[in-house]
Amino acid sequence: MDSQANDTLDTGANPLIVPSPLQDQAVPFDRIEVAHYLPALDHAIAEAKGRIEEILANPAAPDFETTIVALEQAGQEVDHVSSVFYNQLSAKTSDELQALAADFGARSANFSSDVSLDPRVFARVKAVWDKREGLGLSGEKARLLDDTYTGFVRNGALLSDNEKGELRSIDERLAKLTPDFQHNVLKATNAFTLWIEDEADLAGLPEGAVTAAKQAAKERDRAEAWVFTLDAPSYVPFMTYADRRELREQLWRAFNARAFGGEFDNQPLVKEIAALRFQRAKLLGYPTHAAFVLEKRMAETPAAVGAFLDRLLAASKPAAERDLADIQAHARSLGGPEPLQPWDVGYYSEKLKQHRFDFDEEALRPYFPLERVIDGVFEHCRRLYGLVFRPSDAYPVWHPDVKAYEVYDEAEDRYVGLFYADFFPRASKRNGAWMTTYRDQGLYRDGIKRPHVAIVCNFTKPTADRPSLLSYDEVRTFFHEMGHALHGLLSRCTYRSLGGTNVYWDFVELPSQIFENWVQEKDGLDLFAKHYRTGEPMPADLVQKIRDSARFMAGWQSLRQTSFAMLDMAWHGGDPTTIGSVPEFERSATARAQVLPPIPEANTSSGFSHIFGGGYSAGYYSYKWAEVLDADAFELFREKGLFDPETARSFKENVLERGGTEHPMELYKRFRGREPDPDALLRRDGLM
Repeated sequence: MDSQANDTLDTGANPLIVPSPLQDQAVPFDRIEVAHYLPALDHAIAEAKGRIEEILANPAAPDFETTIVALEQAGQEVDHVSSVFYNQLSAKTSDELQALAADFGARSANFSSDVSLDPRVFARVKAVWDKREGLGLSGEKARLLDDTYTGFVRNGALLSDNEKGELRSIDERLAKLTPDFQHNVLKATNAFTLWIEDEADLAGLPEGAVTAAKQAAKERDRAEAWVFTLDAPSYVPFMTYADRRELREQLWRAFNARAFGGEFDNQPLVKEIAALRFQRAKLLGYPTHAAFVLEKRMAETPAAVGAFLDRLLAASKPAAERDLADIQAHARSLGGPEPLQPWDVGYYSEKLKQHRFDFDEEALRPYFPLERVIDGVFEHCRRLYGLVFRPSDAYPVWHPDVKAYEVYDEAEDRYVGLFYADFFPRASKRNGAWMTTYRDQGLYRDGIKRPHVAIVCNFTKPTADRPSLLSYDEVRTFFHEMGHALHGLLSRCTYRSLGGTNVYWDFVELPSQIFENWVQEKDGLDLFAKHYRTGEPMPADLVQKIRDSARFMAGWQSLRQTSFAMLDMAWHGGDPTTIGSVPEFERSATARAQVLPPIPEANTSSGFSHIFGGGYSAGYYSYKWAEVLDADAFELFREKGLFDPETARSFKENVLERGGTEHPMELYKRFRGREPDPDALLRRDGLM
């Protein structure tokens, strides 16, 4: 797409520029075209620069309102256009949109650099910072001033002109490489299909997986066959249940070699992204990228993260080795292979689970039709936090699968925000599940506005003869992402950069992970787990089996997450410029966490979107860190009652509503009455 042609479009007809006519100024997705993005970004940048010049031209001495708050609000249009663009790049991408990503990222990065590296702007910020003791600022105002000043410093305001030029080049290059990495993963994922023409090759697979594979084949005009892909609803059941070992191996190898070699190879990008992050940190006076990142985290230092991961490793590796030995023994009793390979573990662990607990997770699916699970999630939100979700057709959406809801406080009938749900896989959507924000809650130039948030998932699709029936893992994922959404929706902060999920990243997973706990409790499941045909509630013995099996493979799962976090810290906790071979580096970084021999043709880094395509660089440990918080916090709900109004109110007021307005440890202590017990997670997982 010719960007010059884009730049000449009539701004008055651009839906990303003119105020939205929709209720609460919702995004008019039905009117947005690819050609609108660059002109809208340029227009927003010009507006923002004009407002910054007004700040600089103010003859009065810099103060909090005319400098700090004014700067917070100057770029709100840039934030809006960027939010829509990058969210669509993940959820509804196209070759045309991807072709814009480098240019869009460069323009956006340049604008950010123009502001953060402008000595005139920083002089005004520093003037307010230097007299902070006499301003009497407290609470959110003090936090915003601190964040603004340190934000400028962490983005190069104290560098020399030559160093600023180098930083600008690094940021511009990173803005291009990150979407390129994501695009390669998506392309590699979509490029692989496993076609099956002999029905015997489907042995062991549950009916739902077979039906979905047939439907997918019909959509590809091969009605006589079945097709499996690397999307989770297709991949996971195949790896768990398919009897044909050589086909499991084929699928496993494809998934674990995505963007590793071949047409969509991410190895050069991984090395360059890590090297640029390191160079950026060194420029700013930090020894490593991890040291730079962790300065603004609960963990604070790479040493603290290292000690945390070492403790997890010491607890989880022996347990994982016991898990593997148990699986191997059971496989042996069934005449299975020895030694087990990675493509065997999911299959034989499921066999062992069925044997040990008389429990097949596929037996749960009929009790989790998506529409009923949606109702159940919303009922949890109502009972805990007093929210009601009202479906509405008044809002355009980016795909027919997407549903929009207006969210209200039930007691006060007060509008809380707008919520979008996008549940099913498609070729234009990246893998995984995430919560995102189209508009943060907080103060804009025309007043405080409520948030617009979305959850984006890749759940099992409905077929011609049955509805979408979720796996238990998919139900947990739904609750997880809904926990993030609640963090965004319930925000009641003044300044939008402090609201919602704008918190330290090792705290951001607490609201999501704690919400998962309710689907392991009978009182939670009873609200929605009903058979899609008969309406019968899930039998008590099945609920008990969920609870009994909750710790099954806990050591294995903990070690897996610990290994990912170790890999992340290896990439970002040292000097990556000397790394030669990506797979050799990866094997060395994770060697202490391995209980199976490595497969040379597999690679995690080349598809590790969290750290190379998302915001989790030097931050993947935060999933386990937040598990400590959530295990400790949920013990209070267990003690007081799952839906205890006072406990829920305290969590809502001290965590969900407060965003990043205070240090997260202070917020947590206000809810819990003390600091978290570090043993809570190991206790829950049976690892101590």
